[in-house]
Order: sequence, then C-alpha cells, then structure tokens
Amino acid sequence: MVPTSLQQLLSCRRTLLLQGPMGPFFTRLAEMLRQQGQQVWKVNFNGGDEHFFPPGEGVIRFDRTLAEWPARLRGLLSDLAIDAIVLFGQSRRMHEMAMTVGTQLGLRVFVFEEGYMRPDYVTLEIGGVNAESGLPRQTEFYAALSPEPQPAPRPTGQSFRGVAELAMRYGWEMWRARRRFPHYEHHRCLHPVREGCRWLRGGWRKWHNRWAERHVQDFLSAPEQHKRYFLVPLQVHNDAQVTRHSRFATVAEFIGEVMASFASHAPQDKLLVFKHHPLDRPYNDYRELIDEQARRLGLASRVHYIHDQHLPTLLQHARGVVTINSTTGLQSLYHGTPVVTLGDCFYAVKGMVHAGPLAAFWRQPGRVDRALFRKFREHVIRETQLNASFYAEAPGLPAAVAALSTGDRRRRALASSTPNAVDQATNWSSPTAPTLK
Repeated sequence: MVPTSLQQLLSCRRTLLLQGPMGPFFTRLAEMLRQQGQQVWKVNFNGGDEHFFPPGEGVIRFDRTLAEWPARLRGLLSDLAIDAIVLFGQSRRMHEMAMTVGTQLGLRVFVFEEGYMRPDYVTLEIGGVNAESGLPRQTEFYAALSPEPQPAPRPTGQSFRGVAELAMRYGWEMWRARRRFPHYEHHRCLHPVREGCRWLRGGWRKWHNRWAERHVQDFLSAPEQHKRYFLVPLQVHNDAQVTRHSRFATVAEFIGEVMASFASHAPQDKLLVFKHHPLDRPYNDYRELIDEQARRLGLASRVHYIHDQHLPTLLQHARGVVTINSTTGLQSLYHGTPVVTLGDCFYAVKGMVHAGPLAAFWRQPGRVDRALFRKFREHVIRETQLNASFYAEAPGLPAAVAALSTGDRRRRALASSTPNAVDQATNWSSPTAPTLK
C-alpha cells in the first residue's frame, strides 16, 4: 500500500533531498524516485551524510555557515527549478529555515519522521509532522469516514544493534570529515568515541536490566495486576516533541509532575509504572530520580521503573497511559487503553483521548471510542504511513514502484480525497488548523 503522501511526492518532477536519517534510506529513496523518472538532487551537510549518500552527479556539498544557508537554498531552488523538498527532522535548524523558504516560494515540503503506527512504518507528511501535522483533529472528520482496512505491513527487521551500528558509523564519518565541513554543528553530540561509549553503555544496561527485571513482566501481567497500574512511557531526552511541543523543559520535569499528581489524586490501590525509552538507554537512567521522588512522596511501594518489557502486553493490562505526546499513546488506543496527553499532540482527538486534567484521569480515565480510533488509524495509515524502517529494510519503496505506473501516479495524487495542508487550514477551525512552517 502506497500512502497518499508518497503518491504526491511521486507526482513531482524535480526533487531536492536535504538531511536524511542516519543510514542508506535517502539513497534508496533517491533511487526509487529516479526510477520513476524524477530528477533528484541531494545536499550533504557533513561527512556522515556523505558516507551514506556519496558525492556524485546531483550531490551538493554545503560547507558554509548556517547564516548563509537560506540564500544558498534559494539559489538552488531557483537554478534547479525544484518543485519538492524532502527532509528528515523538521526541528533541525537548517530544516526549519528550509521549510520557511519552501513555504514562501509555494513549494511542497515533504517531511519524514519515525512511524506514527509501529512497528514497520515510517511517516511522510507535507508541511510538518507530529504537532505540526496537517492531519485534522476534529472528531467529526473521522466519525464521517468509512475507510477500508489497510493490509498489514511487511516486517522491516529493525534491531537495536542495527541502529547502534549506523549511529556509530555516521558519527565516525562526521568526525573524520569535520575539516571539510568546518561550520557544521549537529543537533546532538555524535563524537565517535563518546557516542560509541554511550552505545556500549546502552548495550550493557540492556543486559543488566534484562536480568534485574526478569520477573517484572510476569508480575505486571498477572491477573491481580490487571487494570491496576498506570503506564508512563518516557520519551527520548532530546525529542523535539518534548522540548518544543510541550511545557516541559526536560523528561525529568515531566516525571516529577506525574509523580506529584499521582501521589495527590490516584486511588491508594493503584500503581505507577515508568517505562524507559529504548533509544534513550545509552544517555539517561532515571532510577535515582524516581526512587528519590517516590520516597519523598510516600510512593516507594507503588512506583516501578522498567525498561524492555513487552509493550503490547503492558498496554493490555494497564488501566491508563500518561504521556507527553509519544506515539506509544496510539498503541495504547489500539489496545483500548485510555490515554491522557500532556503536550501538543496530533492524535488528541476528543472521544479517543481523555479530555480532562491529569488529576481526574487517575480516578476516571474513561473509555476509548474504539470505532472512532479504528477510523482514525486507517486514515493515518492510508495518508501518511510508509512500510519501511530508516535503519533496516524498506519494503514500501519497491512496492511503490510496482504499484504506481508513470501514467497514473499523478492522477492518483490529484484524485486523493484528503485535502492538503493548505486546504485543511481553511476548512477547519483555528485551534485545529495545521501550522505551515
């Protein structure tokens, strides 16, 4: 199944790729677009980019200061007659600038992100993702849909080891080429030695936690714990969804607020379970913080901090899920477990997500409108979800070539029943209108 967003990208003719995810995904994407008759150019910003998208025809090196980037980009867009910009990581500074320039020039900006629906999907939207998504947030929009079920995605084979290897290779190549890109500053530290040590530490923590928590899965899935605990899936510490699209400066601040609220308002027989994000394992460990807060609030016997337990099983047994705006909330809704979001969140649709304050959620989490969520899910998959991994296989890219002939891809994109972001901005009230950056 080819999502509408990819159909729309395939309808373009001259595409400029900016920075992609670590790994070969953008190389594969460029090959697919060229197979479909497009002209494709790629901008590399550092040695890691060059390693996975080597210099050659259509590859452009940007080695100047960030202040020079908007003018350089405008020149490229004009000289190459670009009609589509593609990027991964909308909050990276050069991408924020690119989205502003592209919008000013009336170009479509295609933004990749981790999958909304997981596993085995990545997200592609026009104009922005997550809190900047163009997906409607009105209950009425989804209630009126009659979507057909989407086929199950093919497995991508993504693994922790594969992600770690790509991260270390990217960091090493970026460091080796630092003199060729003297002005580049990455949005997070990728020094090869420090980053390698962090991921080695993450691997050690994984095995240590697996042993130390070997009985936790059985405990939390036991009949006596069914619907007794609230699950809090933590997000990566530098996730822009936390730092830019919530009122929390840090994940630690979020933890503190949740625990204080739980202590004040939750029934005494309920438990609170924090689950660490697997990709944040190399960087943070919140055990001391959680233990100290639990002792101070008198929650020592009611709070648990866990790591790699089977998430679907936890969601099935949880009474509710508390998140800033993690896509784990979507998995929770899939299992019929109520969710409350404390940040700006594209799936915070009334009827699907708890609309009241956190204090009320502990006692009355409510019920998920599963029919509404099913319509929402099918719509999101059809419009924005590509069967792929950035760090492993991408079955959806060959499928797109097979499914769309050169003659009908433009017709299918134009015939899509879903309005684009600009149309939605005029059709929906201002609180739910997408932000066009």
